[in-house]
Amino acid sequence: MQGRILVAYFSASGVTAKAAKEIADAVGGDLYEIRPEKPYTTADLDWTNKNSRSALEMKDPDCRPAIAGGAPDMTAYDTVFVGFPVWWYVEPRIVDTFLESHDFSGKTLVPFATSGGSGIAGAEKSLKEHCPAAEWQRGRLVRGDAAAWAKSLV
Repeated sequence: MQGRILVAYFSASGVTAKAAKEIADAVGGDLYEIRPEKPYTTADLDWTNKNSRSALEMKDPDCRPAIAGGAPDMTAYDTVFVGFPVWWYVEPRIVDTFLESHDFSGKTLVPFATSGGSGIAGAEKSLKEHCPAAEWQRGRLVRGDAAAWAKSLV
């Protein structure tokens, strides 16, 4: 990887935010938080409630939650790390909003995820479907090793 690096991430509880900061520090990248226009409450994130906001969003493959604020100028970056917690074996729908809102043609995208028990394979497949023009690298489920992994890529 060469050129400018962006670390874009969505974090519901702060775990992914911590990993994203470690990655940005390790690779000298800029940090961008994918923030929902309507912040998630604890009740919204209750995955055991099939009527919670997160559950309803994940049941609807066409759901695209709005993102708050503007995004960085993607033309300034060559590589984008994309981070998220794994929800229902894939990335949260707001990450799809982010990917579908920008042109990543010719850019290298590297997914990273946090999860208490799920892997990243389902998300990697889904991400490529939502953003096929990017050059996707193999992602990683990070658990305290985010900085070392990211450094090994640059």
